[in-house]
Amino acid sequence: MKTLVERDRACLWHPYTQMLTQPAPLPIVRGQGVYLYTEDGRRILDGISSWWVNIHGHSHPKLNAALAAQAREIEQVIFAGCTHPPAVELAERLLAVLPGGLSRIFYSDDGSTAVEVALKLALQYWRNRGQPQRRTFVTLHHAYHGDTVGAMSASEDSIFTRAFAPLLFPVVRAHAPYCYQCPVGLTRETCHIDCLGDLEARLQSGGDLIAAVLIEPMLQGAGGMIVSPPEFLTGVRRLCDRYGTLLIADEVLTGFGRTGRMFACEHGPVRPDIVCLSKALTAGYLPFGATAATETIYEAFLSEDRGKTFFHGHSYTANPLACAVALASLDLFCEEGVLERVGALECQLRAGLEPLRRLGDVRVIGGVGIVELESDGGYLDAIGPRLYAAFLERGLLLRPLGNVVYFMPPYVITEAEVDWALTQITEVLTAFTDHGLGGR
Repeated sequence: MKTLVERDRACLWHPYTQMLTQPAPLPIVRGQGVYLYTEDGRRILDGISSWWVNIHGHSHPKLNAALAAQAREIEQVIFAGCTHPPAVELAERLLAVLPGGLSRIFYSDDGSTAVEVALKLALQYWRNRGQPQRRTFVTLHHAYHGDTVGAMSASEDSIFTRAFAPLLFPVVRAHAPYCYQCPVGLTRETCHIDCLGDLEARLQSGGDLIAAVLIEPMLQGAGGMIVSPPEFLTGVRRLCDRYGTLLIADEVLTGFGRTGRMFACEHGPVRPDIVCLSKALTAGYLPFGATAATETIYEAFLSEDRGKTFFHGHSYTANPLACAVALASLDLFCEEGVLERVGALECQLRAGLEPLRRLGDVRVIGGVGIVELESDGGYLDAIGPRLYAAFLERGLLLRPLGNVVYFMPPYVITEAEVDWALTQITEVLTAFTDHGLGGR
C-alpha cells in the first residue's frame, strides 16, 4: 500500500513547495493540543499554530462539540437574502469586542478576501459619496495582505507578487516602523517615530485622491515579523483624521489575542474605519473571513439606486458551521482566561529569547517570539530551509521567513513546553551561527 506522501506526490500541488529539492511533505494524520502526529508515529510540536490560525489547540473538545451540534441543524444556506442564528449572534459578539465605532460585519471566506472586501468597500464608499477620484491606497513597505489580486497589489513588491505584476494596480507605499533596520537611520532610543513623516508627506501630496491607508497594526507578518511601536499606530490614525481618509486595519494575523490584546488596535488604542479578520476567527477549524465597518461606511451603500449596492458575495459567505465554531472560540476566551495565558507566554518568551540578541534582533509581542538573524538574504535566505529541517529533526515545526525565525504556538501551550521549544531554538540557532549561518 502506498504511503500518504506517495499518494500526495501523485496528485497534489502545495503552496510554496515547487522546488525540485523540496523535502517530502509531513504526513500528518491527527492533532491534539499543541502536537501534530505523523503517519509513522512522530509527535511534533506545532510552533506556528498551523500557519497562525490555531489558538486553542488541535481537536479541542468544546470546538468539536460546537461544530457537530451545528451540523445537526443547518450546514450551509445562501446568505444573499437569507440569515441564520449563528451569523447574527457572531456579528453581535464580534462588534461587542472589536474597537468602538464599528457596527457592521460583512462575512467572506479567508484573510485575503477579507482584505479584498475592505479595499472594495473603501473605493466604492467614496464613489457613492460623489468622490470617485479617491481610488489610491497607501500601504506600508514590508506589507503582506494576501494572495488575491487586490491583496497582492496592497502588499510589498516581492517574490510573492512579482510574477503577477501585470495584474496588479499601483499603490503608494510609505515607510514601515522597522526599528531594527530603521528607514530613516535612527535608533528607537532617539527617534520620535520619525518614519511617520513619510506617510504624512504621501497623504499631503495625494490629497483628495487617497481612498484609505491600509496597515497591519503592531505586527507585520509575512514581511518579516516586524513589531511596531504603539506610537506609530496612533500616529497613523491621527494622520488619517488630519487628511480626511479612511484607516483599514488588517487584523487577519493580529486579531484574537496574538499581540496580547484581543485586537492589535487596542495597543493604540485606535478606532479603524474598517477591520479585516480571519485566521484565528475560527480557531483554525474552518476557512472564514469577516470585514467590520462603521455605520458611516454602511450608510453610503443604502440607496434605492442599485448601482450603489456592494455587489460582492461568495457561495460560503457566513457559513453556519464556521460561525458556530467562531462563537465557541469566543466563549473559550471568557471561560479559560485566554488573554491572561497569552500575557504569561509573552513574559516567558521575552526572558527566554533575550540571550539570542547577540545573534541579531529579538522581538516579542503577545504570543509571538521573533529572532532576526544578521543576514542580507531576506525571505529567500538559504538558511531558512536549513533551519526548518533542523527544528523538525528535533520535533519542532517552525517555518522561518528566511533569516527571521519566529515562534507562534497555540495559547494552550504549557510553560514546560515553551521552555523545551526555547531550548531547541537556542541550540539550533547557536549551532548554525557558530558555523557562519550555514550549518554543515
